[in-house]
Amino acid sequence: MNNSKNAGLNKVFSFLLKKQCVIVIYLLLAIIAGFKQYHHHSYNNYLIFKYVYWHTTDLQNLYNNYAEYRDSNHYGPVFSVFIAPFALLPDGLGCILWNIANVCILLWGIYSLPISLKKRTIIAWICAHEALTALFSFQFNIALTGIILLSFSYLVKKKEVQSAFFIAFGTLVKLYGIVGLAFFFFTKNKLKFILGCFIAFALLFALPMAISSPAFVIQSYSDWYHSLAHKNDLNASLTSFQDISLMGMVRRATGNINIPNMPFLLGGLILFGLPYTRINQYKHLGFRLMLLASTLIFTVIFSSGSESPTYIIAFAGVAIWFMVQQNPKNGWIIALFIFAFILTSLSPTDIFPKAVKEFIRLYSFKALPCVIIWLTIIYQMMKEDFKSYLIAD
Repeated sequence: MNNSKNAGLNKVFSFLLKKQCVIVIYLLLAIIAGFKQYHHHSYNNYLIFKYVYWHTTDLQNLYNNYAEYRDSNHYGPVFSVFIAPFALLPDGLGCILWNIANVCILLWGIYSLPISLKKRTIIAWICAHEALTALFSFQFNIALTGIILLSFSYLVKKKEVQSAFFIAFGTLVKLYGIVGLAFFFFTKNKLKFILGCFIAFALLFALPMAISSPAFVIQSYSDWYHSLAHKNDLNASLTSFQDISLMGMVRRATGNINIPNMPFLLGGLILFGLPYTRINQYKHLGFRLMLLASTLIFTVIFSSGSESPTYIIAFAGVAIWFMVQQNPKNGWIIALFIFAFILTSLSPTDIFPKAVKEFIRLYSFKALPCVIIWLTIIYQMMKEDFKSYLIAD
């Protein structure tokens, strides 16, 4: 009987670890989330994105508050070109295809990682719930996570031009993409990479001019800067749904919204930069993947603009960190991962009572496990020898 049960379980796990199974599940999540939100007239984010295209073609300010969605856009002008195919469709179809496009880019990024297929598939499963949370908000952060992963994978695979393109694209759509430059020291062909970045940034900077005008695009980049500065001030509100970050936890715990970001950012950057001193570890894939995980988490926990759906970026870092471990049976590592999965990924769900969910939100505690894991990553990168890490197994 036990052998029969074990055989049945093995078949189930074998099926779940198939790449095709993961792709189908992600596509179903994208379709269901898109359809549900459209059906309930809850797709304001999609309308913001859609009108970036229409306002660009009409030469209207991209960052004003508009009646169509009672909010403002915070994405760069090049986003107008990326959203164009969806903006031209009826909203219902556009919503669903937009979600599908986002999960396809995320899966492309995950499956581009230079690790075993089994580990890539497990990473995809670990990220699935955070991806669903972001899908309900039609978040571009899903695709942005894939873009950061692609910028890493192409650089590691010595495809500097492709890596430069994804870094430039991610940065000019949403500034988070610039973190791809963290992987610069992993390439031996630095000149090719730098030239690739310059060319990619120049071409993508000019691309929206094809559907508007040079003067409009240049002015839009200036408007974008002011929009982001204004948004950063608003994020610090003690009741905001944003600022789910290290700084947000401190601000909300103390009740002081005037605590500045800069001391946290400087301290974070110093810690983030410490592993770069271990030059002899650069050649080891385990070290590189740890830096990727650190970069993904750092991007979110040190941003006052982080909200719950932004954590698809950080949780991809958590998943990579967990799958890179040399000793996956380490009790501390397992406890941290479970803590992150419960508090970071599941806290917005109905598993938690409403009062508890609100408490977690008000104090930005969704960020707490990711902060602890990030500090653990920095410690591991400074202390461990990654020569013995068997990543491909």
